[in-house]
Amino acid sequence: MHFCGIMYKMKILGIESSCDETAAAVIEDGQKVLSNVVVSQIDIHAEYGGVIPEIAARSHIEAVNPVIKKALADAGETIDSIDAIAVTHTPGLVGSLLVGTLAARTLAVLHNKPFYPTHHLKSHIYANWLSGYNPEFPLLAAVVSGGHTQIIYMERHDHFEIIGSTRDDAIGECFDKVAKILGLPYPGGPNIAKVALNGNPDKYQLPIPKVDGLDFSFSGIKTAVLRAVQNELGLPITTPSHELKEHLSDQQIADFAASFQKTAVNILIKKLKKARELHPETKSILLAGGVSANELLRTELHNAFDKECQVYVPEFKYSTDNGAMVASAAYYSIQAGEKSSDPYALDISPRSIIR
Repeated sequence: MHFCGIMYKMKILGIESSCDETAAAVIEDGQKVLSNVVVSQIDIHAEYGGVIPEIAARSHIEAVNPVIKKALADAGETIDSIDAIAVTHTPGLVGSLLVGTLAARTLAVLHNKPFYPTHHLKSHIYANWLSGYNPEFPLLAAVVSGGHTQIIYMERHDHFEIIGSTRDDAIGECFDKVAKILGLPYPGGPNIAKVALNGNPDKYQLPIPKVDGLDFSFSGIKTAVLRAVQNELGLPITTPSHELKEHLSDQQIADFAASFQKTAVNILIKKLKKARELHPETKSILLAGGVSANELLRTELHNAFDKECQVYVPEFKYSTDNGAMVASAAYYSIQAGEKSSDPYALDISPRSIIR
């Protein structure tokens, strides 16, 4: 806690259930990870090719209490020894958010704990403070995930200015859709990255969308891949995308995956370079969100900016949804002056802008 400029030790229980991971963690002072428990539903949703909201919510109901219990046990703590509770309340799937927030609210009420609702994208940014990292301000954060693609400028802790955003698909969503075209399983991001290792990234030249300013557009790339595949196979454009995989060789799939991945990463790096030019005072550049796990993106980010400023990427285990990032984000919000919320009055929101 923080009173009159004096910092006190603080252990926060963070709970995350915005999509298809049920997660809880105990974090000390925003950086020290005492425990981090994640139960993923990827195997459940893989057969459907994407997340089914109703199934996700039911799975959260089954997992949330055991996950919280294990997070406390792994940290050597009890709910009574925890200083505060933080939970993702926006954005996300309605049913999934309800499960996590209800669990967190109940614990806060029963044990009279300070309660901090936390924005999901803010949490992803603060994954870069875990493991003892200390990004210096002002900074630029590229939030890249299945639902979001944004460039956020931060002058200080808990200050977020969106300076670039996608006008259509998020980059992670585009990875998933291209994976479907190529007949690769869900989730698309890691599977495209895997097969791309055997592909030629220069085999197919895909167009770079011309979007003014720092905004993005990814829907056109998905269509460009579809048309390129149809053209490569000599099939009419009316051929359904789900039938294309039957005609593609493994090498063709690898080449298309590599070419798409290179194009998507180049778009992100190009926009970040422009953002850095507009904000030359920037001292750190961060990656955040599930797509931050992409190895090519990490490599190209370092290649582009290592000589200009500090580059931070979260550890792979903190790139995807987890409770540790939620607790870290809450900690720095508290240091910035955020007050405890009323758990009785909390409302979730499937969509909201980071503020």
